[in-house]
Amino acid sequence: MIIPFPRSKRKARIEIIPLIDIVFFLLATFVMISLSMVKNLGVDVNLPSATTSSKQVKNSQYTAITVTDKGEIYFNKEKIPAAELPVRLKRLKATNPDPTIVLNGDEKASYGRAIFVLDEARRLGIKKIALETKEI
Repeated sequence: MIIPFPRSKRKARIEIIPLIDIVFFLLATFVMISLSMVKNLGVDVNLPSATTSSKQVKNSQYTAITVTDKGEIYFNKEKIPAAELPVRLKRLKATNPDPTIVLNGDEKASYGRAIFVLDEARRLGIKKIALETKEI
């Protein structure tokens, strides 16, 4: 005896809507992850805290100058003597007429060293200078 098996005459379909949902979820996830990744051009130092800290400079083309607790100066992760800082800043100003500088300083760094960096930048006409701090 043969038992009839009712076959559906409809063909199988691949539903597009759930696939679109998954693609948008993955896209949103990757966008959020990439936005949270911060490119740090400076040397890792123990930054001072500030309650009025704001987010990183929006311009991704900035130059990081770091002053360590030992008084060393780093220009984009490259250690330089203090006498070479004006030369580097002049070269930076020549390649980019309106550069952005982010000054990273260890919280135990010499105040005089930080002022030296700020003074050299301002003397050369660099107006966009930011001080990096960590949020409390």
